[in-house]
Amino acid sequence: MAASFIFGDPPIEVILRAHARARRFSLRVSQRTGVVSLSLPPWAPEQEAWRFVQAQEAWIRKAQAALPSAASCAVLGGTVLFRGRPYRLETAKVRSVALQDDCIVLPEGRQAPVRRLETFLKHSARLDLMAACTRHAARLGRPFGRVTLRDPVSRWGSCTAEGHLMFSWRLIMAPPKVLDYVAAHEVAHLAQMNHAPVFWAEVARLMPGYAEPRAWLRSHGHSLHQIQFSKLGPKHDAEN
Repeated sequence: MAASFIFGDPPIEVILRAHARARRFSLRVSQRTGVVSLSLPPWAPEQEAWRFVQAQEAWIRKAQAALPSAASCAVLGGTVLFRGRPYRLETAKVRSVALQDDCIVLPEGRQAPVRRLETFLKHSARLDLMAACTRHAARLGRPFGRVTLRDPVSRWGSCTAEGHLMFSWRLIMAPPKVLDYVAAHEVAHLAQMNHAPVFWAEVARLMPGYAEPRAWLRSHGHSLHQIQFSKLGPKHDAEN
């Protein structure tokens, strides 16, 4: 991995990452952090990669300018998305996190509310993703390996050559069909480690009508990355 700058006002740092499966240059601007990265085949000369980046300077600056100006922060008394619906965050004398009508109720106590909330969201994401992957893998007729949850910046899921699956736990905030689509997408890679038409045919077989949740993710997925949980606290504190 290498990093350098496009000089200008302001200068832009660009990170180069060589990927064994890359067949061409792929330029991305993170919706959450604004970080610019270029994926390239391992055989591509670095000098050629930098020429490509410099030729795309106008596109990069336009993409960064279009990013949301500020991240939203989950606050007590505010709302957070759960399975596509907004739930108000409250605390009460309960033993564990609970869904009550339109609220996510967090236990009062010593443990920070943010940890309680993240644990609940990640646990729920694992349950939903395991169920979806198990269903899709049975239909595909291929087993999968480990399932891990992370908080990646540039992807919602991945599948290794060994059949291990990785997903963003933030999918639990999206509508259920969106989570189901990402599960179907990664399970389809168990049969086709590419994005050729034959791969998309497998996705369509596992989840007919996948185009709608895929479009939702492309249009709204960045908003899930914008939500910050590290500063969860009373609403008036967040507004000061």
